Amino acid sequence: MTGPPVHKNRYFLMRHGESLANLAGKIISSPEHGCAGYGLSELGREQAQRLASQSGLGPETRVLCSDFLRARETAEIAAAALGCAPPVLEPRLRERFFGPWEGSSADNYEPVWKNDQLDEDEQGVESARQLTARLSSLIEELENRETGQCFLLVSHGDPLRFLQLWALGRPTREHQSIRHFSPAEVRFLNDAPQPLSNS
Repeated sequence: MTGPPVHKNRYFLMRHGESLANLAGKIISSPEHGCAGYGLSELGREQAQRLASQSGLGPETRVLCSDFLRARETAEIAAAALGCAPPVLEPRLRERFFGPWEGSSADNYEPVWKNDQLDEDEQGVESARQLTARLSSLIEELENRETGQCFLLVSHGDPLRFLQLWALGRPTREHQSIRHFSPAEVRFLNDAPQPLSNS
């Protein structure tokens, strides 16, 4: 890619609200576990409603979401808050698959992210390239089919940051250069804030 693509539609990204997996500190990335369980906490529901209401988006918004329960619930709450049509399930917005780390401590995201920065793949984990390919294929399909639409894509932290890198024409190894999405945060596709300084 030689530079950021120019889009015919507007795309906004929303991470799911706090989930039961977040509360448990567990990695839940397989459809087997994530589609049927580990939905939103009560705080997560409140976050989804509040941040969708504050997003500035309106009833013309078309909501697409991961089919994982935590994202579906977030999208349903967001659509109701915006007064728009119910969300459409889109498996390409699923969580990144963390393979051997499934069900383990969320601390195990770190070694995968380190490998991403080194441009190295980890066996059994969906690679940065694979993840970017499935996410960008959705945008490319929408661009080929629609014009002048406003989409809200409800997904998960890793997929959303890699989608932003792709939209900005930046390499996947720069994944950690974009600030992680807060629970239920809504962000314009091309708005990729840097991590907060520790100083």
